[in-house]
Amino acid sequence: MKAVVQRVSTASVDVNNQCVGRIDRGVLVLLGVDRGDSLDDARWMAKKIVSLRIFDDEEKKMNYSLQEVRGALLAVSQFTLFADTNKGRRPSFVSAAPPEVAAVAYSCFLETVEALGVTTARGEFQANMQVSLVNDGPVTILLDTKK
Repeated sequence: MKAVVQRVSTASVDVNNQCVGRIDRGVLVLLGVDRGDSLDDARWMAKKIVSLRIFDDEEKKMNYSLQEVRGALLAVSQFTLFADTNKGRRPSFVSAAPPEVAAVAYSCFLETVEALGVTTARGEFQANMQVSLVNDGPVTILLDTKK
């Protein structure tokens, strides 16, 4: 499982010109599920993101987690994180989990985040989405359960 975690002051996702998810201070997570990922990977990723110390303290040092600042999380499913561009000019996505598998892992990720007391918003699985954000910092962290 891969995630791009962006600290944001605001973020939203629209589908067909309708806002389906919006947060203020928190993190936008672009989440990709690999064919070999398990629900344990989804739970690990959720716990890791919620506890990452990427929010500034009074001295402008990144010492606070999403939980500690009572921030929100906006999750957007993104199979393109598994693009293989080694051959040719068109990316291959064969290592991305099939939609029925990815949807379960995506839901498990969100359920774990919510169980940890973090407010969540989400994109629409398998939809064409328009994502808007104001990256705060900017702070962008890449996570991979395989590393």
